[in-house]
Amino acid sequence: MEGEIIKLTELWFSVFISLCFCYWISKVVPTGTKRLVCVIPIICLYLFLPLTISSVHFGGIVGFFIAWLANFKLLLFAFGKGPLASDPSISLPRFIALACLPIKIQQNSPQKQTPRSKITQNSNQFDQNGKISSQNPQEEHKKSQIEKNPDRESKQNPSTTKGYMTFLQYAIKGVTLAIMVKIYEYSDHIHPKLILGLYCFHVYFLLELILAMVAALARSILGMELEPQFNNPLLSTSLQDFWGRRWNLMVSSILRPTVYEPTLVAGKRLIGPKWAPLPAVLGTFMVSALMHELIFYYMGRKDPTFRMTWFFLLHGFCLTVEMALKKSLTARWQLPRLISGPLTAGFVITTCFWLFIPEFIRCQIDVRAFEEYAALGAFAKNVTQVFLI
Repeated sequence: MEGEIIKLTELWFSVFISLCFCYWISKVVPTGTKRLVCVIPIICLYLFLPLTISSVHFGGIVGFFIAWLANFKLLLFAFGKGPLASDPSISLPRFIALACLPIKIQQNSPQKQTPRSKITQNSNQFDQNGKISSQNPQEEHKKSQIEKNPDRESKQNPSTTKGYMTFLQYAIKGVTLAIMVKIYEYSDHIHPKLILGLYCFHVYFLLELILAMVAALARSILGMELEPQFNNPLLSTSLQDFWGRRWNLMVSSILRPTVYEPTLVAGKRLIGPKWAPLPAVLGTFMVSALMHELIFYYMGRKDPTFRMTWFFLLHGFCLTVEMALKKSLTARWQLPRLISGPLTAGFVITTCFWLFIPEFIRCQIDVRAFEEYAALGAFAKNVTQVFLI
């Protein structure tokens, strides 16, 4: 474990230096072919770096962060697009964070001043003590009540409890994940299908917790308001809802400008705007499939069987069929949420059992992951003993 941490430190130092170079070329090299030529060596480096890590968890995380997301962002950056090129005055720390971390800055458009707000401002006058007072007695009463009982306002305003609820959800998922790891010790006495089901939720909980911790770190250090990476995928009512608006939104946000939108533009020229989204969706799922195959190679170091590719192509095909049916039938007929929700969850879980999770078992990623959990526990125990002594 100590050796892997040293390798990981060296890897992130290489990423830091290379992104400093990219930040420099953003100031001196124009967008287009010249900047692309400068960026290509960095992209090749990021494809190689995950191979230096033998850990399943570290290799998968590094592969996802830099070989996939960072490389796609750099491709957009080469042509003056994407998050790295959207703000010419971006600082170096923010540039590095946006490039190598699965985060997206939340775009809050300034609220326009409504006539009602102008009236409220005009109703404010200075009192005898020079302080601003309102001529609206209801506002004065509400303000005095809040000052007397601030807890009452927090109960009436759900947004004040959002952070607490989010933390509570992550805590529950973390505890559930720890319980599942303990359950795996008794896998010989548990039905294999149930173990596969636990693996599905294991992957989801682990990925969401990792991305949430990275986002929390970036938010605390850089003071950025970030968009969520997941949006309750278990509540999806369709494949379009699951892949487009709920599951791993960082991937959706980077695939949209790099694959979907260029394919959509080409499709509009060939087959018209009505049906152009269908080949764009298939192309997006194809690229996603190939990137998943690459990440699984980083984790398992075994030749691909392309079952992962078939998983994403199947979902891409079914999603295009769903979109075509919506275009034809939405105005006349639509499944209720109580039916579409379980159907979507059942389809995703069933196809995971069939094509996705077996790749974890074939590459022995599950076995190696449990070994790493044990090694991490021993490492933490040793570090704790050092500090206690």
